[in-house]
Amino acid sequence: MSETIVKVVVCSGTACYVMGGSELLLLDDHIPAKWKGRVELEGSPCLGYCKDKSNGKAPFAMVDGELIPQATIPEILRKIGEKLGDR
Repeated sequence: MSETIVKVVVCSGTACYVMGGSELLLLDDHIPAKWKGRVELEGSPCLGYCKDKSNGKAPFAMVDGELIPQATIPEILRKIGEKLGDR
């Protein structure tokens, strides 16, 4: 049985980048040691969510396909913990 890998995609389009997405790309520095190797972080060109205000506000991130508007490092870490079953 293999360990669960959580995929985090951070939008690095212009709006997200200037609204804090640049800090989100430093997520690896905040991942607890017990999660190392179980989280895959990827920057992405514009994900397009900012074009529809019903999605919320930038910066956007996705954790295993689940959209997080106004994403912050603590919020992303909380969601990773949920996905790993380790809060």
